[in-house]
Amino acid sequence: MTTRTKTARALKPKSVRQSVTIPAPLAAAVRRVAKQRHLTMSRALVSLAERGARAELDAKENLKAAYKRFMDEEEPARKNEAGKDLVRAVFGKDAIAENTVF
Repeated sequence: MTTRTKTARALKPKSVRQSVTIPAPLAAAVRRVAKQRHLTMSRALVSLAERGARAELDAKENLKAAYKRFMDEEEPARKNEAGKDLVRAVFGKDAIAENTVF
């Protein structure tokens, strides 16, 4: 019995054809991005979706790192800073007011 070697086509990741409905303002924004980057609407949607997925993964990794740093820190002043970083990772960079008025 002979075995076949995989061709370049077989090694390429498969694409999935997907139909989506997006709100008109978002469609206009995607159209603007496509025009600016000289892409088709489909390619612009794929590009934006990839960036969004990557940003989600980066945010998740940042959260894990902030949590680990907070849990591992023992010095009170540094633990306080690590706690602030953790709060920012969870709620956003503007979650903690730097200049409190009291």
